Amino acid sequence: MADPAIAAHGLVKRLGAVIALDGIGLAVESGSVLGLLGPNGAGKTTAVRILTTILEPDAGQATVFGLDVMRRAGEVRAVIGLAGQYAAVDENLTGRENLRLIGRLTHQHRSVIAARAEELLERFGLEAAAGRPARTYSGGMRRRLDLAAALVHRPPVLFLDEPTTGLDPSGRSDLWALIGRLVAEGTPVELKANLGATVVEVRVADPAAAQRAAAHLRRIAPTDVLDGGTLAVKVPDKGATVQEVLRLLDADAIVPESLAIREPTLDDVFLQLTGHRADTGRDEPAPQAAAAGGVSQGSEP
Repeated sequence: MADPAIAAHGLVKRLGAVIALDGIGLAVESGSVLGLLGPNGAGKTTAVRILTTILEPDAGQATVFGLDVMRRAGEVRAVIGLAGQYAAVDENLTGRENLRLIGRLTHQHRSVIAARAEELLERFGLEAAAGRPARTYSGGMRRRLDLAAALVHRPPVLFLDEPTTGLDPSGRSDLWALIGRLVAEGTPVELKANLGATVVEVRVADPAAAQRAAAHLRRIAPTDVLDGGTLAVKVPDKGATVQEVLRLLDADAIVPESLAIREPTLDDVFLQLTGHRADTGRDEPAPQAAAAGGVSQGSEP
């Protein structure tokens, strides 16, 4: 079994006479979401600060992707994103400048920094305010900019420490909708079984023909265009429906380059539940996943 994405054992932290953490432990699997709940002063922020290398524990051990947060702090920072209780943005810089600065500070290649900043500004609904200083932003806009900044370098682990602090009810609702919600849960076998379909994968050379083929095939079964030329048709059986797929293609003189019949994958499950494919290197995962334990859905940070 793979190591947890985040693991902690016996963490202790004393702040003067106060014992902020008293031997806590946790394990967070990749593709999952963990929420720490507790009253003020319970040590939630202290735990986050230790896991993100801001504080060192007095005892215990913590790792992120197997990297010790004390001995390999620099490597840990390269694979995490953090949005703290208060927006950590430079108020004298514009939204665009803030994200580009984070890109440079996280050692992103200069050729991708500008495009990544624009992508995040659009995704978080900040494109109209991108050229304005952050000091002119509302509280909700600053929180969205702060979350976008935490995602610039596409971290596989994202820490959120009370990201809705200071927001009004509407702003809290909008931000939680942006971060994501659980839409399915189960083991990989259960999630794939719930799809209830065999997948017929058809490769068509011409993207225009692929779109025509998709329009025909959607008459008999849910059909997704995966990469411009490949269609995934979710059929209820492997017999008559597959013959119907071939008949519809032939009726429009569409000749497939290849045709394969396979059982559904977790990527198919993710696509069915969320309307888009799971991360293939283009975006960070952050709070989206399709794996044992659950599928999370949001606005694809």
